[in-house]
This record gives sequence, C-alpha cells and structure tokens, in this order.
Amino acid sequence: MLQQYQHILVPVDGSKEAEVAFKKAVAVANRNGSETELRLLHVVDTRAFQNISSFDTSMVEQVTETAKKTLDKYVEEAQAQGLTNVSYTIEYGAPKTIIARDVPNEMKADLIMIGATGLNAVERLLIGSVTEYVTRTAVCDVLVVRTDLENKPIKKTDNN
Repeated sequence: MLQQYQHILVPVDGSKEAEVAFKKAVAVANRNGSETELRLLHVVDTRAFQNISSFDTSMVEQVTETAKKTLDKYVEEAQAQGLTNVSYTIEYGAPKTIIARDVPNEMKADLIMIGATGLNAVERLLIGSVTEYVTRTAVCDVLVVRTDLENKPIKKTDNN
C-alpha cells in the first residue's frame, strides 16, 4: 500500500537544509495529487529577543518582513511546479512546540518534512535541536531531509 499524504508541513528558517526540505516537499506533494496541501511555516523565536536590552518591536517586524519575502518566493516556486494548494504561516514563540504540535494539529498535518539540523553533538546537548525534538514528539509522520534532490549529502556552506 502506498502512503498518500494530503497535508504536508515544511518548517523553513532560511537554512540550506530547510530549502532542500522545501524542494523535496514540493516533489512529494506533486506525486500525491493536486489536492495535497503544502503549508510552509516560519517560526520567529521570540525568546531570542528577550536578552537584547534595546529590544523593540521593529526588530520583530524586520525579521517578519524578511521571512515573508522568502516564503512568498517559495510559494511562487511551488506554484510554478504545478502545486495549487500552497500557503504559509508565520508564528511567534517556541519553535519546537509550534512545529511539532500546534500547527500540525491546527492543519491536520499527516507529514512534516524538516531539514536535518546543522548542530554538532555538543551544540545539540547544550541548546537542543528543533529537528530532534520534532522527530520525538510530533503528532504525525516526520521525514528528516538529509540529502539533496539527487540524494547526495547536503553540502555545508560558509553561511551554515
């Protein structure tokens, strides 16, 4: 029996891994039929701003505007590849629970496609990995994308 996914969630954060997860999700959505929903999600981690003494709302607005531009580009790219049911959501708060539970419950997701973490073992131990948390606690299937569209390991860049 072939699993048909109808509601695919793709968290994107501007990383190379997230971009590759998006591209693979478009391919999966296309294979699963025209009714498949592809929802992109960007989470602005508001906890990151709590330690900044000069924090003001303009910082969050700037991050949100950058995210919107990236997400709009992704939606256009998905539509150019034939998807019609593509949307995005920008949420604010703790990425782990928003990606693993909140948005998947709200949209009735049956698959989360997420990029593999770029953290090494020590970094994961100290600050935790969103991907690791999502794979342990998600309310639906999770596919961790570790390879590019040719199934070769994702090359790290100086920006990663």
